[in-house]
Order: sequence, then C-alpha cells, then structure tokens
Amino acid sequence: MTTPAEASASIPLSSATVAGTQINFLPLETGRLVLRAFTLEDAVSLHSLINDWRVCRTLAGVAYPYGRDQADAWIDETATQLRSGTGCHVAIAGTEVGRETLVGGVGIRLDRAVREGRLGYWVGWQFWGHGVATEAAGRLARWAMANLEIDRLTATVAIDNPRSIAVLRRIGFRPNGEAMLDFIGRGEQRVVGFTASRDDIFGHAEATALAPLPAGAKPLLLVAACALIDVDGRVLLARRPEGKKMSGLWEFPGGKLAAGETPESALIRELKEELGIDVTTSCLAAFAFASHDYERFHLLMPLYLCRRWRGTPTSVEGQTLAWVRPDKLADYPMPPADKPLIPLLRDFL
Repeated sequence: MTTPAEASASIPLSSATVAGTQINFLPLETGRLVLRAFTLEDAVSLHSLINDWRVCRTLAGVAYPYGRDQADAWIDETATQLRSGTGCHVAIAGTEVGRETLVGGVGIRLDRAVREGRLGYWVGWQFWGHGVATEAAGRLARWAMANLEIDRLTATVAIDNPRSIAVLRRIGFRPNGEAMLDFIGRGEQRVVGFTASRDDIFGHAEATALAPLPAGAKPLLLVAACALIDVDGRVLLARRPEGKKMSGLWEFPGGKLAAGETPESALIRELKEELGIDVTTSCLAAFAFASHDYERFHLLMPLYLCRRWRGTPTSVEGQTLAWVRPDKLADYPMPPADKPLIPLLRDFL
C-alpha cells in the first residue's frame, strides 16, 4: 500500500532509493492533534476510516474495498520504514469525549539518493472540513525539513481534488506541472505535482536595514560564527531546529550582532545562550569570513576559532549537536554562506 492521502496520490519511488539509519520518531503535537507512530491497536479504526469510497478514490495505491488484512499489513510496513529509515508514516489522532480517536494518517517516503521526501496524507471522511489535513501535514512537513536528510518535499494530487490542492498551497507547496497517474481504484487520472523547498516551508531569512538603502541595494546582515575545536581536533556543528529559517541545515554556532555589539561580544552572548558555555575574548581567534549574496539580503560573517571554554556544550535551544572530524565537515548540508569556509578550516586543522 502506498501512502494514503486525502490529497496526494503517490508516484512510485525510484529504484535508487537508499535506506538510511533508523528514524527515531517521537510524538508531535499541534493545537488539536497528536502525530504518533501507528500501533496494531489502530488497525480496526484505520480499516473503518479508509474503507470508504470517498477516501479511497483520492488514493492512487489503495484498492476499494479495502481489506481488514491490508490495515494490519500497512501498520507493519510503517514500523519497517521507520527502522530502515526509508519513510515516516504516522497516525493523526484527536480527542473526542475525552478519548483519543484516530483521525487519519500522514507520512513522508524518503529518497535519500536525491535528498527528497514525498508527502502523503489522508483523513477520515467524517473529519473533512475541519482543517485536520492542513494542521497535520504542515506539522510533519516542518518536522521533516528540520530533522530528516532532505532538501525538498514533493506531493501529487488528483486534479479533481480541490480540497487537497488548497491544503498543499496553504502549507507552502508550489505546483510544478501536471501528469497522468494510474489509480488502483479508478484508473488513470490527471494529477498536479507540487514541490516545496526549505524556504517555502519556513520562509526566507530576512535582514532589516538600519538606514535608507541606495536604489537596488540589499540590507546587510552581520553574523558572527565560531568553530569550537575539542582536544581531538573535532569541530562542533549545530543543526538549526524546527521553527528557524533554514531549519535542518548544519552551521557553526553563533548568531546576529545586536546594535552596538562587536563580533566577539555577540559570540560570547550567543555561545552562552545556545550552548551554555562561557568564552572570553582572549579565547576567540579571528580566522576567516564569509560574504554571500542571498535573495533578500547580503550576509557578512566572520568565523572565529575557539579551543578553550568553560562548561560542556549542551543543546540549550533544542538544536542537534555533532562533533565532526575536519575531513567530514563537507558531508553535513550547510547554508550557502558556510560552505566556502569548510576547505579553509579543513586545511588549517
């Protein structure tokens, strides 16, 4: 069974799909819903919700009638995909009369070879029209971009499913063409393809001009970054958490300069706020700088080296941390501005 979707019919994965490491998925909450792993106890409700022509007709890979044994098989498949790192398909649960109720499902199939995920979702007919799909699909899309090794998401939806087309647009997806796709339950159908980048999901990073700009000029964003180097010569990278611009990319710790701050002062403050460590100016050595022209601003970022600090670097803001050997730094996806610094740092260390 392919990913069921109130909206999106799924195109088969390329044979080049690469299995990754296990996905450790913890429940995600929204304003009204919980996204959690499926359990065998969900099978009866899953079968009842999907075995409905109004739902099945929107799902490319689901036959109608939908058998009870297929619900068990799908739940087993979702657990297998989490273990193998090839997908993350989870239950959408709500609360009715004080009890948890299965509402639908949402998931992402991963093609690690091209760093892409394919979004699919479905919602039981009785829950349509309440914003469930938008809330659940948007939440999982943001989590996936911030935590999985992907750079973009795709989805497809039958052209006669305007509800789902609206859902994808609301959460940031852009249409990118039409095609024909065979639906098991109702034959060949015209579908719309959608895609979403990290900027589509989280928005573009912005900079604010402190003074009037010349015609055609962009605001200048000043950011200070620090390469913390441990006794084994490894460099600390931090992965931007969900909710921040460029979520999911790895970077050197640091941040924007506040008004009147020097780069050193900004780093001392940021390293305390982000990692819980104390650094002095004398321990910061200017190393290189990045100058990068983004779509909406120009970034200038000095990079400092630091080998001495007080305390143990800890994830204070929910970011994932990794101590990385210099020759492995290029394996971690980074914002465009950071990438030119990698060979300089690798050669120096």
